[in-house]
Amino acid sequence: MMRGWFLLVLLLFPLFIHAAIETAQFDDPDKEARYKQLIAELRCLVCQNQNLADSNAELAQDMRRKTYDLVKEGATTDDVVEYMVKRYGDFVLYRPPFRVSTILLWVGPFIILAGGVMFLLVMIRRRSQQPNTRMSDSELKRARELLGEEDNNR
Repeated sequence: MMRGWFLLVLLLFPLFIHAAIETAQFDDPDKEARYKQLIAELRCLVCQNQNLADSNAELAQDMRRKTYDLVKEGATTDDVVEYMVKRYGDFVLYRPPFRVSTILLWVGPFIILAGGVMFLLVMIRRRSQQPNTRMSDSELKRARELLGEEDNNR
């Protein structure tokens, strides 16, 4: 009986869950296009790898609402981006500006790549400088004898 109730609740659970669908109404198609571009280019600070358009976090909803209000009032793309950067910092941008505070974001991958190439070159050079450790004929013969004796003992 308990399984029956659990199954019923499990089957009805999707009916209780609903996603909020936000609709942004614009009189001007240019403003609507700018709004969609902005929410696609601004990063959700909670999700970090999603833009505002894809995120369902409360902060992303607030940021979308503020972007909508600013665009509706006639703010330019630069004005909206400047507002978001002042409020949330450069992290809200997928492409932060090249500044002293963001230099590691821009140069860091190249430093890591150069370090990896240097490490690889050093390892190759060390390996080529190691003496060739081939077994002599007598050592090879002795190893074969030992392996042959081991096979006979099994």
